[in-house]
Parts: sequence; structure tokens; C-alpha cells
Amino acid sequence: MPAVAPLRLHAPSRRDAVVVDLPVVLAPMAGVTNAAYRQLCREQGAGLYVCEMITSRGLVVGDHKTHDMLQFDPGETTRSVQLYGVDADVMADAARILIRDFAVDHIDLNFGCPVPKVTRKGGGGVLPYKRDRLRSIVRETVRAADEFGVPVTIKTRIGIDAEHETFLDAGRIAEEEGAAAIALHGRTVQQAYSGEADWARIRELVDAVDIPVLGNGDIWEAEDALRMMDETGCAGVVIGRGCLGRPWLFGDLAAAFRGEELRLRPTLGEVGRMIIRHAELLVALSDERHGLTDLRKHMAWYFKGYPVGELRRRFAMVSTLDELRGLVDELDASAEFPVAELGTPRGRQGSPRGKVVLPYGWYDDTSGCDLDLADAEIGVSGG
Repeated sequence: MPAVAPLRLHAPSRRDAVVVDLPVVLAPMAGVTNAAYRQLCREQGAGLYVCEMITSRGLVVGDHKTHDMLQFDPGETTRSVQLYGVDADVMADAARILIRDFAVDHIDLNFGCPVPKVTRKGGGGVLPYKRDRLRSIVRETVRAADEFGVPVTIKTRIGIDAEHETFLDAGRIAEEEGAAAIALHGRTVQQAYSGEADWARIRELVDAVDIPVLGNGDIWEAEDALRMMDETGCAGVVIGRGCLGRPWLFGDLAAAFRGEELRLRPTLGEVGRMIIRHAELLVALSDERHGLTDLRKHMAWYFKGYPVGELRRRFAMVSTLDELRGLVDELDASAEFPVAELGTPRGRQGSPRGKVVLPYGWYDDTSGCDLDLADAEIGVSGG
């Protein structure tokens, strides 16, 4: 594979506003990609690491939980945040706040959330069906961010279902309204995280627009990223579930994009040390009690395929750093990496929905500018 080019994100008034030497993006994941996990991943390899998604209304009204999520460590030289909303004016105001008050360098707009309680109200991954509404949101957010020379990208899905695809129109709208790039998750809202991602649609989008296209879906190993870029021509990759419990994937990606064969296959002892490092970063972010509570959700991902036995239950209840270090000492440090896990899915998968529930008359037109979709900002968790 030829040398991989940097990802260059332009704002309308500022070329190369953000340049990512390694075109790899850590997808924002609710409850996962806080400042501690972003730092942990960044310590393994280069890329763009995106903060947990925040809602525009929460930011604009000064919600404390929303503001608390906007934490960055000193090493984050490029502050990237994913923003979700359904109202163009509120999104524009939120963009200004992110840049002015939190020194954010890049904003990504989420139009990919498949959560039923959001989509049934017209938000998330079904909003792009309302093309005029989508255009208004992208236009006003790009304009607001460009007051500071900050680039805006968008993330979306193939469409609502196989009969209602939106990704090509979304890509054209993004390009026409000044977005710097578009990321496509190769699944529909109906699929959620089930089945296989359709990389052929990423290729279609690459052929349809002139802005960079980032591919997302089913990148479990560095080789998957190389293959996606080769098959689709995408400018970069977005890594989501593939890095759960495997922050070293970013090191593998960096090596692969440099043409190196070396891949990290950590022993159980090395995984234990990674867990301790993760815990230390979480504690520094908040305190010991909250940090260790946050860490518990990661344990099943870290230990997937390893012979942990009854220690698994004890790790899932850990409450102090000393207790964690003691448990790590009890692991079989020499246990080898479970090669059978290579290339296998991680995180949530589930089954496709029978039908995506939508607001009454959703398919009647593709405008949607006059709809009140405020309730669609409740309980959003990404896409």
C-alpha cells in the first residue's frame, strides 16, 4: 500500500485548519472516550481523538453535566468535539461556545445515532431524510465555526433502511455547505450495529463528492483499515468499537500505515499494566471512587478471550487503585494473546430492527424545516 496521506481539514476561510498526520479518528463513544481514554489511546499512536458527543441545547443552556464532559488534557493539541443537535440556530450558538469558551479546534456533527428513543422523534440517523433541515444545520454551524477558522465535519449512516438511503444527498449537502469532510458508517439506522458494514457505499460516496470521506464500520484490526482504504479510496478511517479494551490498536494502525509488519499482541500481564494506566488517568480526571467505578465497564473488553476465571468478577467490582494492583498481580502474566479473537467484533452488536419507528408522516416530504424536534435531543448516545 502506498504511503498514507495526512487528513487535511479546511474551514471555508482557512485551509489546513487541522492537519492529522495519521488519518485515523477515534470515534466518540458515550461513557468511553473521556479525556482519560483519549489520552490512553493517544499514548499508543497518532490520530484525531474526539471527545464524547455533547448536545447543543445542553451546552447552550449551561447544563453542568454537558460542560463537565468538555475536559481535555494538556497533550491534546487538537481539541475535537462531536456536537449533536436538531436546530440550526442552537447548533450555531453551541459551535461558538465550544470554540470561544473551550478552545475547540474541530467540530464533528453527528447524524448517525440509531437509538430508537431518538429516531422515533426525528433525530439522529433519520434526520438526514429531511434534506432541507440537514442543509440548514450544516450551513449555520459551518458559518458559526468559520468565524474562528474552525473546520466542521459530519458523520452519518447509509440511510434509514434499504428503501430510504440518504448518504449521497448528505454528502453533497455537506460539500456544498462548506463541511471539511464526511464520515460514513456503512450501516443503516435499521441495522444499528448488527450485520456487516457495507464498504461499497463508502466507495460510492468517495466517487460522489470532492471533500474527504472517512470510512467507519467493522475495523477490528489494522489490516481492516488498510483494506478499507484500498477498497474504497477513503481518506481515513474512524475507529469505534474496535478499540474497546484494545487501546493499543492505535499503535498497530500507526505501524501499518508506516508499512511496518509489527503488531502488538499483549500478554495478560501487559494488559494488566494497561488497565492500571487507564485507572490512573481516570483517577486524575476525577477521583479514586469515580475513576474506578468508570473503569469497571471496560473490564470485559480488556479481558475478552484471556483466561481470567473468577478474577473477572472481582475486577468488575474493584473500587481502589491498591485493590486493582493486587488483582493484576494475581493474573497469569505470561498468558498469551488470544489469537482467536483477531478480527472478531467487539462491543454492542444486537439484531436489526423490524422497522424504524418514525414521527407520523416522516416520509411525506424531505424538508422538515418547520418541525419541532427538540425532544430528539434527549438521551442521545452517538452513532
